[in-house]
Amino acid sequence: MAGLRSKFDTLRWRDNRLEMIDQRRLPATISYVPFDSAAAVADGIRSMVVRGAPAIGCAAAYGIALDALRLQQQTPAEFGRGLGFAFCALAASRPTAVNLFWALARMRHTWETCDADTPAHSAARLLAEAHAIFAEDVDANRRMGRHGAELIADGARILTHCNAGALATAGHGTALGVIRSAIEAGKKVMVFADETRPFLQGARLTAWELMQDDIPVTLIADNAAGYLMSRGEIDVVIVGADRIAGNGDVANKIGTYQVAVLARRHAIPFYVAAPLSTIDATIAHGTDIPIEERGADEVRGYAELRWAPAHVAVRNPVFDVTPAELVTALITERGVVPAPDAAAISKLLSTA
Repeated sequence: MAGLRSKFDTLRWRDNRLEMIDQRRLPATISYVPFDSAAAVADGIRSMVVRGAPAIGCAAAYGIALDALRLQQQTPAEFGRGLGFAFCALAASRPTAVNLFWALARMRHTWETCDADTPAHSAARLLAEAHAIFAEDVDANRRMGRHGAELIADGARILTHCNAGALATAGHGTALGVIRSAIEAGKKVMVFADETRPFLQGARLTAWELMQDDIPVTLIADNAAGYLMSRGEIDVVIVGADRIAGNGDVANKIGTYQVAVLARRHAIPFYVAAPLSTIDATIAHGTDIPIEERGADEVRGYAELRWAPAHVAVRNPVFDVTPAELVTALITERGVVPAPDAAAISKLLSTA
Protein backbone atom coordinates (compact mmCIF):
# COMPACT_ATOMS: atom_id res chain seq x y z
CA MET A 1 0.00 0.00 0.00
CA ALA A 2 2.93 2.34 -0.71
CA GLY A 3 1.83 5.90 -1.32
CA LEU A 4 -1.54 5.32 0.34
CA ARG A 5 -3.63 8.42 -0.42
CA SER A 6 -7.09 9.39 0.71
CA LYS A 7 -9.83 8.88 -1.85
CA PHE A 8 -11.40 12.25 -1.08
CA ASP A 9 -10.37 15.89 -0.69
CA THR A 10 -11.07 17.70 2.56
CA LEU A 11 -10.42 21.08 0.93
CA ARG A 12 -9.80 21.91 -2.72
CA TRP A 13 -9.32 25.10 -4.73
CA ARG A 14 -11.29 25.19 -7.96
CA ASP A 15 -12.08 28.09 -10.30
CA ASN A 16 -10.96 30.69 -7.76
CA ARG A 17 -13.15 29.41 -4.99
CA LEU A 18 -12.74 27.06 -2.06
CA GLU A 19 -14.67 23.81 -1.86
CA MET A 20 -14.84 21.74 1.33
CA ILE A 21 -16.36 18.35 1.95
CA ASP A 22 -19.39 18.79 4.21
CA GLN A 23 -18.38 16.81 7.29
CA ARG A 24 -21.79 17.35 8.88
CA ARG A 25 -23.37 15.06 6.28
CA LEU A 26 -20.86 12.22 6.37
CA PRO A 27 -21.05 9.28 6.08
CA ALA A 28 -24.52 9.30 4.55
CA THR A 29 -23.80 11.90 1.88
CA ILE A 30 -20.57 12.96 0.19
CA SER A 31 -20.98 16.54 -0.97
CA TYR A 32 -18.79 19.61 -1.36
CA VAL A 33 -19.78 23.10 -0.27
CA PRO A 34 -18.45 26.06 -2.29
CA PHE A 35 -17.18 29.20 -0.53
CA ASP A 36 -16.56 32.57 -2.12
CA SER A 37 -15.83 34.86 0.86
CA ALA A 38 -14.13 34.98 4.23
CA ALA A 39 -17.50 35.41 5.96
CA ALA A 40 -18.79 32.23 4.32
CA VAL A 41 -15.65 30.31 5.34
CA ALA A 42 -15.99 31.59 8.91
CA ASP A 43 -19.55 30.30 8.98
CA GLY A 44 -18.37 26.96 7.56
CA ILE A 45 -15.80 26.67 10.34
CA ARG A 46 -18.30 27.66 13.02
CA SER A 47 -20.99 25.29 11.76
CA MET A 48 -18.54 22.35 11.44
CA VAL A 49 -18.57 21.94 7.68
CA VAL A 50 -14.84 21.72 8.31
CA ARG A 51 -13.22 20.74 11.61
CA GLY A 52 -9.86 19.56 12.82
CA ALA A 53 -7.21 22.11 13.76
CA PRO A 54 -4.94 21.87 10.67
CA ALA A 55 -7.91 21.85 8.27
CA ILE A 56 -9.39 24.89 10.01
CA GLY A 57 -6.08 26.70 9.59
CA CYS A 58 -5.97 25.90 5.87
CA ALA A 59 -9.60 26.96 5.44
CA ALA A 60 -8.94 30.28 7.19
CA ALA A 61 -5.95 30.98 4.93
CA TYR A 62 -8.10 30.39 1.88
CA GLY A 63 -10.83 32.57 3.41
CA ILE A 64 -8.42 35.51 3.43
CA ALA A 65 -7.37 34.74 -0.13
CA LEU A 66 -11.01 34.67 -1.24
CA ASP A 67 -11.70 38.15 0.08
CA ALA A 68 -8.43 39.45 -1.34
CA LEU A 69 -9.48 38.22 -4.80
CA ARG A 70 -12.98 39.60 -4.33
CA LEU A 71 -11.62 43.04 -3.37
CA GLN A 72 -8.69 43.26 -5.76
CA GLN A 73 -10.38 45.83 -8.01
CA GLN A 74 -11.05 48.18 -5.09
CA THR A 75 -8.85 51.07 -3.99
CA PRO A 76 -5.98 50.19 -1.63
CA ALA A 77 -7.91 51.76 1.27
CA GLU A 78 -11.07 49.77 0.51
CA PHE A 79 -8.98 46.63 0.01
CA GLY A 80 -7.35 47.14 3.41
CA ARG A 81 -10.64 47.73 5.21
CA GLY A 82 -12.20 44.67 3.62
CA LEU A 83 -9.29 42.44 4.56
CA GLY A 84 -9.40 43.76 8.10
CA PHE A 85 -13.01 42.63 8.39
CA ALA A 86 -12.06 39.24 6.92
CA PHE A 87 -9.37 38.65 9.54
CA CYS A 88 -11.77 39.58 12.33
CA ALA A 89 -14.56 37.34 11.06
CA LEU A 90 -12.31 34.31 10.74
CA ALA A 91 -10.59 34.87 14.09
CA ALA A 92 -13.99 34.84 15.80
CA SER A 93 -15.13 31.55 14.22
CA ARG A 94 -13.74 29.10 16.83
CA PRO A 95 -11.57 29.75 19.91
CA THR A 96 -9.59 26.60 20.76
CA ALA A 97 -7.80 25.34 17.63
CA VAL A 98 -4.63 27.42 17.54
CA ASN A 99 -3.85 26.53 13.90
CA LEU A 100 -6.61 28.98 12.97
CA PHE A 101 -4.73 31.86 14.56
CA TRP A 102 -1.36 30.59 13.34
CA ALA A 103 -2.60 30.58 9.74
CA LEU A 104 -4.18 34.02 10.08
CA ALA A 105 -0.92 35.39 11.51
CA ARG A 106 0.97 34.01 8.50
CA MET A 107 -1.53 35.52 6.09
CA ARG A 108 -1.39 38.87 7.91
CA HIS A 109 2.41 38.88 7.73
CA THR A 110 2.21 38.23 3.98
CA TRP A 111 -0.28 41.06 3.59
CA GLU A 112 1.88 43.45 5.62
CA THR A 113 4.83 42.79 3.31
CA CYS A 114 2.65 43.84 0.35
CA ASP A 115 2.43 47.53 1.37
CA ALA A 116 3.71 48.89 -1.94
CA ASP A 117 1.82 46.37 -4.07
CA THR A 118 -1.43 46.89 -5.88
CA PRO A 119 -4.47 45.10 -4.44
CA ALA A 120 -4.35 42.66 -7.37
CA HIS A 121 -0.71 41.81 -6.68
CA SER A 122 -1.43 41.50 -2.95
CA ALA A 123 -4.32 39.16 -3.71
CA ALA A 124 -2.06 36.96 -5.85
CA ARG A 125 0.54 36.78 -3.08
CA LEU A 126 -2.08 35.94 -0.46
CA LEU A 127 -3.47 33.14 -2.60
CA ALA A 128 0.04 31.79 -3.12
CA GLU A 129 0.56 31.83 0.66
CA ALA A 130 -2.69 29.93 1.22
CA HIS A 131 -1.56 27.31 -1.29
CA ALA A 132 1.79 27.10 0.54
CA ILE A 133 0.10 26.57 3.91
CA PHE A 134 -1.98 23.78 2.38
CA ALA A 135 1.02 22.06 0.76
CA GLU A 136 3.16 22.42 3.89
CA ASP A 137 0.45 20.79 6.00
CA VAL A 138 0.38 17.71 3.77
CA ASP A 139 4.19 17.55 3.87
CA ALA A 140 4.25 17.94 7.67
CA ASN A 141 1.69 15.17 8.05
CA ARG A 142 3.73 12.88 5.83
CA ARG A 143 6.91 13.52 7.83
CA MET A 144 5.02 13.15 11.10
CA GLY A 145 3.59 9.88 9.86
CA ARG A 146 7.03 8.47 9.05
CA HIS A 147 8.37 9.38 12.50
CA GLY A 148 5.32 7.97 14.25
CA ALA A 149 5.23 4.77 12.21
CA GLU A 150 8.49 3.71 13.86
CA LEU A 151 6.63 3.56 17.19
CA ILE A 152 3.96 1.19 15.87
CA ALA A 153 4.60 -2.54 16.09
CA ASP A 154 3.47 -4.89 13.37
CA GLY A 155 0.08 -6.25 14.38
CA ALA A 156 -0.66 -3.34 16.74
CA ARG A 157 -4.22 -2.73 17.90
CA ILE A 158 -4.60 1.04 18.02
CA LEU A 159 -7.22 3.14 19.79
CA THR A 160 -7.92 6.63 18.49
CA HIS A 161 -10.36 9.28 19.68
CA CYS A 162 -12.23 11.78 17.50
CA ASN A 163 -10.97 12.25 13.94
CA ALA A 164 -7.35 13.22 13.31
CA GLY A 165 -7.15 11.97 9.75
CA ALA A 166 -7.19 13.43 6.27
CA LEU A 167 -10.59 14.96 7.09
CA ALA A 168 -8.96 17.02 9.85
CA THR A 169 -6.04 18.22 7.73
CA ALA A 170 -5.05 19.16 4.21
CA GLY A 171 -4.33 15.45 3.66
CA HIS A 172 -2.88 12.21 5.10
CA GLY A 173 -3.72 13.17 8.70
CA THR A 174 -1.96 13.44 12.05
CA ALA A 175 -2.95 10.46 14.24
CA LEU A 176 -4.40 8.59 11.26
CA GLY A 177 -1.42 9.75 9.23
CA VAL A 178 0.80 7.74 11.58
CA ILE A 179 -1.44 4.74 10.99
CA ARG A 180 -1.38 5.25 7.20
CA SER A 181 2.42 5.55 7.26
CA ALA A 182 2.75 2.39 9.34
CA ILE A 183 0.71 0.54 6.71
CA GLU A 184 2.82 2.05 3.94
CA ALA A 185 5.85 0.64 5.78
CA GLY A 186 4.34 -2.84 5.48
CA LYS A 187 2.90 -3.20 8.96
CA LYS A 188 -0.49 -4.71 9.64
CA VAL A 189 -2.56 -2.80 12.17
CA MET A 190 -6.14 -2.67 13.41
CA VAL A 191 -7.88 0.45 14.66
CA PHE A 192 -10.48 0.88 17.37
CA ALA A 193 -12.36 4.14 16.86
CA ASP A 194 -14.18 5.76 19.77
CA GLU A 195 -17.60 7.15 18.80
CA THR A 196 -16.55 10.55 20.19
CA ARG A 197 -19.77 11.94 21.53
CA PRO A 198 -21.56 14.22 21.23
CA PHE A 199 -20.75 15.10 17.59
CA LEU A 200 -19.73 11.53 16.73
CA GLN A 201 -16.58 12.36 14.79
CA GLY A 202 -15.19 8.89 15.46
CA ALA A 203 -18.35 7.07 14.40
CA ARG A 204 -19.19 9.24 11.42
CA LEU A 205 -15.77 10.36 10.19
CA THR A 206 -12.91 8.17 11.42
CA ALA A 207 -14.75 4.90 10.74
CA TRP A 208 -15.78 6.13 7.27
CA GLU A 209 -12.33 7.49 6.43
CA LEU A 210 -10.52 4.30 7.39
CA MET A 211 -13.03 2.15 5.52
CA GLN A 212 -12.43 4.27 2.40
CA ASP A 213 -8.79 3.16 2.53
CA ASP A 214 -9.55 -0.47 3.49
CA ILE A 215 -7.86 -0.04 6.87
CA PRO A 216 -9.36 -2.48 9.42
CA VAL A 217 -11.46 -0.50 11.92
CA THR A 218 -13.83 -1.45 14.72
CA LEU A 219 -16.16 1.17 16.17
CA ILE A 220 -16.68 1.20 19.95
CA ALA A 221 -18.70 3.30 22.36
CA ASP A 222 -16.57 5.85 24.21
CA ASN A 223 -17.19 4.10 27.51
CA ALA A 224 -15.98 0.74 26.16
CA ALA A 225 -12.32 1.80 25.91
CA GLY A 226 -11.45 0.94 29.51
CA TYR A 227 -13.00 -2.50 29.20
CA LEU A 228 -10.96 -3.33 26.11
CA MET A 229 -7.79 -2.03 27.74
CA SER A 230 -8.41 -4.18 30.82
CA ARG A 231 -8.68 -7.25 28.58
CA GLY A 232 -5.37 -6.50 26.85
CA GLU A 233 -7.05 -5.76 23.52
CA ILE A 234 -5.45 -2.36 22.94
CA ASP A 235 -1.70 -1.93 22.43
CA VAL A 236 -1.34 1.80 21.80
CA VAL A 237 -3.37 5.03 21.76
CA ILE A 238 -2.80 7.75 19.16
CA VAL A 239 -4.73 11.03 19.14
CA GLY A 240 -4.36 14.44 17.55
CA ALA A 241 -4.45 17.87 19.20
CA ASP A 242 -6.10 21.23 18.79
CA ARG A 243 -3.65 23.19 20.92
CA ILE A 244 -0.54 22.24 22.90
CA ALA A 245 0.63 24.52 25.69
CA GLY A 246 4.24 25.47 26.27
CA ASN A 247 4.59 22.84 28.98
CA GLY A 248 3.26 20.02 26.78
CA ASP A 249 -0.33 19.94 28.08
CA VAL A 250 -2.65 18.89 25.24
CA ALA A 251 -6.10 20.23 24.39
CA ASN A 252 -8.01 17.78 22.23
CA LYS A 253 -11.57 16.60 21.69
CA ILE A 254 -13.56 16.07 24.87
CA GLY A 255 -12.95 12.60 26.23
CA THR A 256 -9.25 12.51 25.37
CA TYR A 257 -8.27 13.11 29.00
CA GLN A 258 -10.28 10.07 30.11
CA VAL A 259 -8.57 7.90 27.50
CA ALA A 260 -5.15 9.14 28.65
CA VAL A 261 -5.93 8.29 32.28
CA LEU A 262 -7.09 4.82 31.29
CA ALA A 263 -4.00 4.29 29.17
CA ARG A 264 -1.74 5.22 32.09
CA ARG A 265 -3.68 2.85 34.39
CA HIS A 266 -3.09 -0.03 31.95
CA ALA A 267 0.52 0.90 30.98
CA ILE A 268 -0.46 1.56 27.35
CA PRO A 269 1.57 4.14 25.37
CA PHE A 270 -0.40 7.33 24.76
CA TYR A 271 0.90 9.28 21.75
CA VAL A 272 -0.15 12.71 20.49
CA ALA A 273 0.49 13.47 16.81
CA ALA A 274 0.42 17.16 15.93
CA PRO A 275 2.33 19.63 13.72
CA LEU A 276 4.43 22.41 15.24
CA SER A 277 1.70 24.88 14.26
CA THR A 278 -0.47 23.32 16.99
CA ILE A 279 2.00 24.30 19.72
CA ASP A 280 1.12 27.61 21.38
CA ALA A 281 4.22 28.75 23.26
CA THR A 282 2.38 31.89 24.43
CA ILE A 283 0.32 29.70 26.77
CA ALA A 284 2.38 28.25 29.60
CA HIS A 285 -0.10 25.70 30.94
CA GLY A 286 -3.10 23.80 29.62
CA THR A 287 -5.34 25.42 32.21
CA ASP A 288 -4.98 28.67 30.24
CA ILE A 289 -6.19 27.21 26.94
CA PRO A 290 -9.64 28.59 26.03
CA ILE A 291 -12.16 25.75 25.90
CA GLU A 292 -15.06 26.16 23.52
CA GLU A 293 -18.56 25.24 24.66
CA ARG A 294 -21.12 24.60 21.94
CA GLY A 295 -24.91 24.44 21.84
CA ALA A 296 -27.05 22.15 23.96
CA ASP A 297 -28.75 20.46 21.02
CA GLU A 298 -25.50 18.65 20.11
CA VAL A 299 -25.83 16.74 23.39
CA ARG A 300 -29.61 16.28 23.33
CA GLY A 301 -29.45 14.53 19.96
CA TYR A 302 -27.96 14.47 16.50
CA ALA A 303 -29.40 15.97 13.31
CA GLU A 304 -33.18 15.52 13.53
CA LEU A 305 -33.03 12.75 16.12
CA ARG A 306 -33.55 13.70 19.78
CA TRP A 307 -33.03 11.37 22.76
CA ALA A 308 -33.06 13.79 25.70
CA PRO A 309 -35.81 15.98 27.17
CA ALA A 310 -36.13 19.15 25.13
CA HIS A 311 -35.34 21.54 27.98
CA VAL A 312 -32.91 19.55 30.10
CA ALA A 313 -29.91 21.61 31.19
CA VAL A 314 -26.75 20.77 29.21
CA ARG A 315 -23.01 21.40 29.45
CA ASN A 316 -21.19 20.89 26.16
CA PRO A 317 -17.44 21.56 26.49
CA VAL A 318 -15.93 20.52 23.17
CA PHE A 319 -12.36 19.96 24.35
CA ASP A 320 -10.51 18.86 27.47
CA VAL A 321 -6.87 19.13 28.53
CA THR A 322 -4.60 16.14 29.04
CA PRO A 323 -1.64 16.93 31.34
CA ALA A 324 1.76 16.44 29.72
CA GLU A 325 2.68 13.84 32.35
CA LEU A 326 0.16 11.46 30.75
CA VAL A 327 1.65 11.84 27.25
CA THR A 328 4.16 9.11 26.40
CA ALA A 329 5.49 11.09 23.43
CA LEU A 330 4.60 13.92 21.09
CA ILE A 331 4.95 13.07 17.39
CA THR A 332 5.75 16.06 15.15
CA GLU A 333 7.18 16.67 11.71
CA ARG A 334 10.49 17.40 13.46
CA GLY A 335 10.56 14.03 15.18
CA VAL A 336 9.33 12.28 18.31
CA VAL A 337 9.54 14.07 21.67
CA PRO A 338 9.35 11.57 24.57
CA ALA A 339 7.75 12.80 27.81
CA PRO A 340 7.14 16.35 26.54
CA ASP A 341 7.61 19.14 29.05
CA ALA A 342 8.45 22.86 28.93
CA ALA A 343 12.17 22.24 28.28
CA ALA A 344 11.48 19.70 25.53
CA ILE A 345 8.89 21.93 23.86
CA SER A 346 11.24 24.92 23.98
CA LYS A 347 14.05 22.89 22.43
CA LEU A 348 11.73 21.57 19.73
CA LEU A 349 10.57 25.05 18.75
CA SER A 350 14.11 26.46 18.79
CA THR A 351 15.15 23.98 16.10
CA ALA A 352 12.16 24.74 13.86
